[in-house]
Amino acid sequence: MAEVFLEPFLRWMRMRRVMQHIPAQSTVLDVGCGHKIAFLKSIADRIKQGYGVDFKVESQQIGNIEIRQMTFHDQDRLPFDDASIDVVTMLAVLEHIEAEEAVLREIYRVLKPQGRLVLTVPSVWAQPVLEFLSYKLKIVDESEIRDHKRYYNRRKLHRVLVARSGFADFQHKYFQLFMNNFCTVSKPLNTAAPNHESAAAERA
Repeated sequence: MAEVFLEPFLRWMRMRRVMQHIPAQSTVLDVGCGHKIAFLKSIADRIKQGYGVDFKVESQQIGNIEIRQMTFHDQDRLPFDDASIDVVTMLAVLEHIEAEEAVLREIYRVLKPQGRLVLTVPSVWAQPVLEFLSYKLKIVDESEIRDHKRYYNRRKLHRVLVARSGFADFQHKYFQLFMNNFCTVSKPLNTAAPNHESAAAERA
């Protein structure tokens, strides 16, 4: 299906912001890489190894990029060793995943100490705008918007990433006129697993 008019431009803006957080010769995992594998292809010449996972792709090898097909549910594990990845990216993906904390636990596991998670997610203020652009103007893919499980602000991101998932060094900015969140966190040097029992009690 042809892409809706606005989506390639929005994706380009996300990728441009993320690229500066990818160190040269690093190992990068893009969770929700998309069937075009656009982000990993754009950084392939500056990284050591790239991996992508998505339910939309076929498993394949493209130069230094390895793509693996997978879905993500509560009991799924990312197909990578503990502490094996320098940077994980999730670009407009977390809002689509039902098992939000399960995927964050897995990202925490596969990141090296001081490894970084870089993500973008739509803000709480984007919901009515995206629904109007999608349902009324038809310039954003309607199925993508209907698949959003949640929207975020700074407080919600801090709670799920730091308080519940154990990440540190929380950095956050809004961009695209407050329509999107850009956030980075890192896995602390003290790599003891986060206390997920406490997180579950907090949700109860």
